[in-house]
Amino acid sequence: MIGIPSTFKISFRALRVNKMRSSLTMLGIIIGVGAVITMLAVGTGASARISQQIASVGSNLIIVLPGSTTSGGIRTGFGSQPTLTKDDADAIEKECPAVAAVAPNLNGTAQIVFGNQNWSTAVYGTAASFLEVRDWPLHSGRNFTEQDVRSATKVCLLGQTVQDNLFGSMDPVGQIIRIKKLPFLVIGILERKGQSPMGQDQDDVIFIPVTTAQKKIFGTAFPGMVRTIMVKAKSTQDLDAAEQQIIALLRQRHHIGPKADSDFSTRNLTQMMQVAEQSTKVMTLLLGAIASVSLLVGGIGIMNIMLVSVTERTREIGIRMAVGAKTMDIRLQFIIEALSLSLIGGLMGIIIGISGSKLLSILAGWSTIVSPLSVLLAFGFSGLVGIFFGFYPAYKASLLNPIDALHYE
Repeated sequence: MIGIPSTFKISFRALRVNKMRSSLTMLGIIIGVGAVITMLAVGTGASARISQQIASVGSNLIIVLPGSTTSGGIRTGFGSQPTLTKDDADAIEKECPAVAAVAPNLNGTAQIVFGNQNWSTAVYGTAASFLEVRDWPLHSGRNFTEQDVRSATKVCLLGQTVQDNLFGSMDPVGQIIRIKKLPFLVIGILERKGQSPMGQDQDDVIFIPVTTAQKKIFGTAFPGMVRTIMVKAKSTQDLDAAEQQIIALLRQRHHIGPKADSDFSTRNLTQMMQVAEQSTKVMTLLLGAIASVSLLVGGIGIMNIMLVSVTERTREIGIRMAVGAKTMDIRLQFIIEALSLSLIGGLMGIIIGISGSKLLSILAGWSTIVSPLSVLLAFGFSGLVGIFFGFYPAYKASLLNPIDALHYE
């Protein structure tokens, strides 16, 4: 039996003799590997972006929305009837064991003025625990306190978009701004959050104590009214328990009978976001699977070319057999040729795939992440394709009769 190194030399010499054919044969593998890496990079980037957006919203979140109204047989949607109060939020925090923190919200839009600059933004009246509920750290300054909430103090926290538009490079902490012509002391600046999963700028916001919003900015339809209540469960495992505890408590507080509809609704934001993230991962696998089809097409191209090569080199095969080459030598030679085409094509495909991913990020603005695992999978699959589709031509070549091969024209 001829040694493995000698077989490699013979195989590479055969590939160099037909450079154009070898290049065209590798083209399918190059495109296939490049497509797999690029598609997986796009999917992984999208999944990472959704994960980042989920983290920006906060973890283990439940939002409680006010109820609906029925008038003249017409039922309006949830949120049309104010049914939630700050006392409801306080009761949830005290009486629901699975709840870690609660933040009532009363929000609206207002014109903000500082000096000769003004900006229209969302103003949220909330509790001091809001930053904990949203996992939102401070960039500088301090949070407002429970005393600020009890006293309806005119203090505020600024999102960084508001800071940029009103103050530029100036430090806003300690400055006075006007919200609906009322003076507010800026006591803190929030860290940048970026866009929400809905595409909204989360940094274009101002937070003030909820009692200040109720009494001095927006007013209320009845004492203590809030628009929503945001709840943070103690853990992901406690989400369902927290939701059930909230529903039971609020139905009891609102005196709702066993068969009556609730005058509020709950939304598990974390589970909704996790479903979106899981959908993106499935889409990533689907994109990779679709791109892998081109690898199979490339493998079929290798098999076709190798079959033609066996036919063209029949006399060569006969001569090798006549001088002592074994069946395994012939088989190994053609398998190595097919494997070499696949692996060289795979390496070139990796370069094209990574370059294509970078170009998509630059030109299209897509978030792409090339993971080492996707590169290894694409390269390994290209090698398997070479072995799989190279076996039949190698097997056919090894079965040739030496005498018939020598007389082949």
